[in-house]
Amino acid sequence: MIVAKPYRYPVSRPRRLRRTSSIRNLVSQTRLSSESLVQPIFVDEGLTSPKAPIESMPDQYRYSVEGVLGFVGELLDAGVRAVLVFGVPSEKDPMGKRAYSSDGPTQRAVRSIKREYGDSVAIATDVCLCSYTDHGHCGIVVKRGSGYVVDNDETLKLLARIAVSHAEAGADIVAPSAMMDGQVGVIRNALDSEGYTDVAIMSYSAKYASSLYGPFRVAASSKPVFGDRKGYQMDPRNLWEAVKEVEMDLAEGADIVMIKPGLWYLDVVRIVKESFPEVPLAVYNVSGEYLMIKAAALSGYLSEDEAVLESLNAMRRAGADIIITYYALKASKILSRVAR
Repeated sequence: MIVAKPYRYPVSRPRRLRRTSSIRNLVSQTRLSSESLVQPIFVDEGLTSPKAPIESMPDQYRYSVEGVLGFVGELLDAGVRAVLVFGVPSEKDPMGKRAYSSDGPTQRAVRSIKREYGDSVAIATDVCLCSYTDHGHCGIVVKRGSGYVVDNDETLKLLARIAVSHAEAGADIVAPSAMMDGQVGVIRNALDSEGYTDVAIMSYSAKYASSLYGPFRVAASSKPVFGDRKGYQMDPRNLWEAVKEVEMDLAEGADIVMIKPGLWYLDVVRIVKESFPEVPLAVYNVSGEYLMIKAAALSGYLSEDEAVLESLNAMRRAGADIIITYYALKASKILSRVAR
């Protein structure tokens, strides 16, 4: 007599698809590539040498207008096709005049890069006043009552001038970061009026008043002389306000929206991507995040290469289409090695 053996359900073995790196790469649900990375670049018009180290950010540099060409060439060779340019002026004043001067550091750098590399590189430019004003705030400061505030509407006029000057120099994308209400609409109108309808706007839509900007403020020489930026940057405790800010910027004409910072705000990244799935979403992996990994790696307690890829994949996984990161060059080289 034959007795049928009871049917046993097969053991679920997800490890089959984790067994080798080639299989893991084949089925990975998050894809990170050099094309999605943007390298921030600081152009210091006061430099007499091609580059100078940034003390707050190991392995990062300020570049002269001439020296920036070599770095952009290195980025292109590694597969990074986009940069975000920050100007560091040799002179500051209350109105930040070097920010919208035709021969300012950003304008000169953009013209130089475009002349050398053309459309091989996408050039985005930061549109703000904090590096250019002698008080370090992102707009025009006026006395009100017993204190001082940033005048939103007067600042808009200067942001529009800055954006147009960047477009005249050859910028492909302008990125307003001042967090002034209405900045995207004013800039879009100014660009269109001057014939720059093809210049895109990547808005710092949800830029939080974060503690993670310290190393950047040293690099860009943009630390406020008094007060802070909590009156115009977003409160880190707020989530849905980010959705409102993004919605407003899109209504005003933003082509790309941005969340800043990255790693501590992945919930914001996710909710914005789910709310606006058709819109390109950028995330700024900021200087404090860079320094945390760099310092931990220098201590010898973690692999810098692994930590870099893990952090960037986390932002991609949360919904980022574009990642602005000081690790763009290094990450691209790591990805190239992994691919081989």
